[in-house]
Amino acid sequence: LSAVKYADLSQNRTSDYIFSYDKMLNLQGNTAPYLLYAYVRVQGISRKGEIDLDQLTNPRLILQEAPEITLAKHILALEEVLAEVTQDLYPNRLCQYLFELSQKFNQFLEQCPVLKAEEPIRTSRLVLCNLTARTLKLGLSLLGISVLERM
Repeated sequence: LSAVKYADLSQNRTSDYIFSYDKMLNLQGNTAPYLLYAYVRVQGISRKGEIDLDQLTNPRLILQEAPEITLAKHILALEEVLAEVTQDLYPNRLCQYLFELSQKFNQFLEQCPVLKAEEPIRTSRLVLCNLTARTLKLGLSLLGISVLERM
């Protein structure tokens, strides 16, 4: 159901599209399964990180690598995207934002080790992962899609 809902919302409401289960259920591209998998992946890293982020007294982000900076900047753009979606009534813009967030997170993971990094970089990257997960969860919930903890 999430795949169908997301496929519908990810399209510009003023244009036609072809209904295709194959495309909707694909784990690649701008689909609900792709975003849900990204969320599950972030949560898996957080679990392995074994850090209670709520207990951190002063969590700091140390952004040194380009993918970290790119991901953090994209997370910060959520407020602007939500304002546009609310004003123009184009939920596909939120879908595109979430898809790009997932892509930027995957690039971050490829280039920046999280669990094997030395402190304080490790904790900083775990905080960035947590922010990514929270942003994905919020965005998907605004679209009426519940996240999964495991796939």
